[in-house]
Amino acid sequence: MNKKHRPGLIEIANLAGVSKMTVSRFLRDSKLVSKSLQEKIAAVIDDLGYIPNKAPDMLSNAKSHAIGVVLPSLTNQVFADVLKGIEMITDARGYQTMITHTGYNADKEEMRLRSLLSYNVDGVILTERSHNSATLKMLAIAGIPVVEIMDSISPCIDMAVGFNNFAATKNMIKRMIAKGRKHIFYFSARQDYRSIIRQKAYEEAMLEANLYPHTLATKEASSYTLGAKLLHNALNEHPNIDGVFSTNDDLALGVLFECQRLAIEVPKQIAIVGFHGHAIGQAISPKLASIQTPRIEMGKTAAELLLARIDGKEVANKVIDLPVKYLDGESL
Repeated sequence: MNKKHRPGLIEIANLAGVSKMTVSRFLRDSKLVSKSLQEKIAAVIDDLGYIPNKAPDMLSNAKSHAIGVVLPSLTNQVFADVLKGIEMITDARGYQTMITHTGYNADKEEMRLRSLLSYNVDGVILTERSHNSATLKMLAIAGIPVVEIMDSISPCIDMAVGFNNFAATKNMIKRMIAKGRKHIFYFSARQDYRSIIRQKAYEEAMLEANLYPHTLATKEASSYTLGAKLLHNALNEHPNIDGVFSTNDDLALGVLFECQRLAIEVPKQIAIVGFHGHAIGQAISPKLASIQTPRIEMGKTAAELLLARIDGKEVANKVIDLPVKYLDGESL
């Protein structure tokens, strides 16, 4: 199917009885033309269903007033909240967000980023810390501000906003141990960079308490079903299991639902803890223990940093560490 012809400035100018330059001025800022012409041109635009073509402007102007946002997933509530925070700032400043996702794949990140940079975006927000060499080279050549989010400790390209995944995990494991849990398992999915950091923190906390760490990790995507599956694997391996720390709330909820199905008392027999503190975990019974991460605030702060740099301002603190909140809920 061939694309239909989209009406352009000449068609608008002819129907409104003005010059193409006048239409261009109107589209740039309606106040640049008289009130009577504003009404006339606006009426023609409405009649034609005119769709502006931003690409040429974005490729030729010093500023595109657009930023790229590269997310690993569009279905994960974590990144939906982050994006909400970003757009609370960019919308107020008149910036467009160009959103793409990578499926946690570094090569796909390179491909997606190449496309974003071709539109001359003014800056980018990235959600991963592990990038391939081509991605790093493109960003260096582009010379635009970059903010990496979700982690405040790992080395960053330019600026970073996040939280300390290692410390948050270790602190929660210590809370579980303080509650008398000795046979705690760590459940992990995808095995992305942050999940591995949390695994290392869990293992360190267990070893420091002279307890044996048990990690069940898979590259499968997180789901309630996977949480249930990992629980059965853990029970087969170690029937005395008395605690589960999951790399996210999806897995933890799957464990909780399966415990209820198997008539395993929570937290009396098995304590269950998730990561991120989603609302659903606080709406069920028992309430899920979790680590509440500052997702919306992280998005807002990242956008503020990026726009400050785009405006040519100096950013004194290029790495911002945001606090997390520990939710004991009713499952710990």
